[in-house]
Formats: sequence, structure tokens, C-alpha cells
Amino acid sequence: MRRIRLGSTWVLVLLAAGALVTAVPFTQQPAGVGPQELARTWDELRVSPSLPSLLRHAEVESRLKQAQALAPDLFSLEEIGRSVEGRSISHLWFGSGAFHVLLWSQMHGDEATATAALFDLIEYVRRGRAADPVRTMLGALTVHLVPMLNPDGAERFQRRNAQGIDINRDALLLQTPEGRILKELRDRLNPRLGFNLHNQGWRTSVGRTGRPASISLLAVSFDEARTESEGRLVAKKTCGLIRDAVETLAPGQVARYDEEFEVRAFGDNVTKWGTPVILIETGPHQGEQPDADLVRLNFVGLVTALDALATGRVHQGNAARYESLPMNDSALFHTLIRNATIVPGTGVAPFTGDVGIGVNRVAGKSPAEPEMRLVYRIEDLGDLRVFGALETIDATGLTLAPLVSRDAKPGDEVSLPPGPVGAGITAVAVGSPADLLLLKPTSEPGRYTVTRVLRSERTIGGQQQDGS
Repeated sequence: MRRIRLGSTWVLVLLAAGALVTAVPFTQQPAGVGPQELARTWDELRVSPSLPSLLRHAEVESRLKQAQALAPDLFSLEEIGRSVEGRSISHLWFGSGAFHVLLWSQMHGDEATATAALFDLIEYVRRGRAADPVRTMLGALTVHLVPMLNPDGAERFQRRNAQGIDINRDALLLQTPEGRILKELRDRLNPRLGFNLHNQGWRTSVGRTGRPASISLLAVSFDEARTESEGRLVAKKTCGLIRDAVETLAPGQVARYDEEFEVRAFGDNVTKWGTPVILIETGPHQGEQPDADLVRLNFVGLVTALDALATGRVHQGNAARYESLPMNDSALFHTLIRNATIVPGTGVAPFTGDVGIGVNRVAGKSPAEPEMRLVYRIEDLGDLRVFGALETIDATGLTLAPLVSRDAKPGDEVSLPPGPVGAGITAVAVGSPADLLLLKPTSEPGRYTVTRVLRSERTIGGQQQDGS
């Protein structure tokens, strides 16, 4: 047995078959759970995987069927169509309210953070159904989830579907079965609000603040003039409430996505068809467990939005909180090394400057490869003072050089060749792998002590179910 808190309420749960099953009913609690309470609740109930990008179609389908089997009176589940390669696309819904909300995720196959958060939302509803916030949500809303719209892309960890088409640019031609499925579902449900859930690049910053845009929001336009209808105003107010909740946990790390009307995009057209859409883009985040932290931010933002819609609190929201968000920019590196004496390894004389390193996340291509590779490359060098980074290294007084030995470790003493580096060793240059040494000169000319080793690849793996 174990005690779990949902908001301010503690309950006893029983660990059984990898799932947490409620043993004691929840007591009543006030509606409007705050972001800190929601974050603590997520810490205790989460069922999402540690690495969302490793989610594949079979696991998504299994999770949906398990949720429906555990609470058949709460969750309804249907197959709404098949992908290009014949994988099922499922729709799960809960609640009995007149206000219908549609959330869809992973129309880009390699953008899975919100998919993981949707499973935590399902678990929150299942275990909290007797508590006031969830009871209010269930009575006021009917919430529809499509956790994985592009299963073929997810299998390949790629943006596009098996036809090679970007589903999010297929709202008019509807040449993708996945696009047709989403259009048909929207037309059948005619929801009052939609949430289009995505990931954005890890160089995305909050304007030029140097901070990561961990979450970016958009109240989607439906015309070139960016007309503000009543529905779009509700979307803006909801975005403002999401901002306030997320910034409680990640101060200054919420930005606004580009509002330009995109005639081919689903969000723009779904809004035009009568369902105002909120776009949530998940971006970079600092820390040892950025993926888990980003899932938590999504969970807190989504539950905050649903609670505000269910209670009517959304009408007291402030659209200016959305409109005052800094715009997305690309002024962020993963690692920024400042003020180093750079020895390029090409025979060019050393010079002083900064080096900006970016990261590309590469998932295993099949369930047999439950791991992710982080690939680091040099993306810029010179005077980079206008950029920020998830990690900044002050290299004043240090020398930055290529990794001349694969076995190098901090504390080793090394010499640098006077001319170009040898075969197989990458120079310090834009586009090169970030295999680098930070060195401190010793009293002996030409000799250095290694203070830090940076490598161009790191593997993280395992799909353990934290919190279950």
C-alpha cells in the first residue's frame, strides 16, 4: 500500500500488475487546483515513460485499451481509422458535459512529449474521479483525445507520414488518410475548442532573453487579418492561464508562436471551420531529466486549461497575458562555451571566441532499440554574446581544442600538435561533431591539463515506467 496525493487529498493505493488502483475513494476538494499542487500530483501519479520519443504505436494502443478496461464506465474508446500502413488510430473520450474539447497529438511522428502527458491526464481523471476538480470536469466537459495521429511517422521517428507528406500541411487537399481522419472527427464532434500538440526545435528561445522556450503557445488565426472572434478570444484567455501556470514552475520559459496565418495548416483551418485551436509547442528545457520535466509542464498546462473551461474561470482570464508573451526566436544553444582560446586543429593560429553547440535527438528505429542518441555538433563560433544556452561554460583562461585522444579524461596531461590534427580527429569548426577538450595550460610550454571532455554522442535509453 502507498499514500498518493491528488491536489490536497491523500488516498491509499494498491500496487498491482504495474498499475496503481484506487483502494479508498477520494474526498471532496475545492475546484481550481493550482500549478504547484498539480505538479506534486503528477510526481506521484505519473505513468508516462521516461523517454516519450520512444513511444510506439503498439504501446499507445495498449495503454488506451488498459485505461478503458480499468474504467469502462468512465472511458470510451473507438478506432477512427487507419494510417497509410494500416495502423489503427484511436479516439478515447471521457465526461458528459455539453462543452466538447478535442486534443490531438503526434500528427508529427517525432513529437511525442504531449502524447506522454495525455496518458498522465487519463490517469489523473481515472484516479481522481471522486474529487471535486475531476468531478467538475466530467460534468461540464466531454474531452476527446487522439494521442497518436501519425503512427507510421512515430515508428520511424520522423515528422512526416509514410507517404512523405506533412499531415499538418494537408488540411485542404486531404491526401493523407490521417488528415482525413482528423477532419472527419472534428466535423462529427464539432468541438468548442481544440488543442494541437507539438514539439519544436531545441534552439527555440523566448525572444532574445537567452532562456529556453520550454512551452510556446498560439491562439491560432483563421485569416490573414488575424481577426479576433469570440472563440479566439477564449483561446487567448486560456493561453494566458496556461502561461501563468507553467511560468510558476518554469519562470520566463513560455513564448508565443508565430501568429502568421498558414492557409494549408490544420490548426488554422480547424479554427476556420468553427473550432478555435490552441497550439502548444514543447521545446528545450535544462536539467538532468528534461523530458520528464517537459511532460510535467504539459500536464499542468492541460489540466489548468480544462479546469478553467469546466469551472468558467476561463472567462476571468486575461488575454493580455497571452498577447504580452515574447515571440519565439532561435537564439539558444544546448551548450555555449564563452571566452575560450580556440585551437581549431587546422593549423590556423589560436584565437579567442565563443563556441555554440547544438543537439539533435535520434531515437531508435524500432521497439528493439529502446534508446535515444543525443548528437552534439558545433553550430556557430566567434562572438556569440547575443545567444543563450541550456548550459554556459566560462572558459576564460582555458584552451579549447579538438579531442586528440578518445581516452582523455579530466586530470590527464596532453600535448597539442603544432599543425593540423591527425586523421580521424575532428577540427573545431562549424558543422563538426563536438568532440572537444577544455584545457588549462601547465607550467611546461605546450602541455595542458584536461579540465573537461565534451563528446559528440551520448546514449540514453530504457523505457522504465517511473511512478508505476
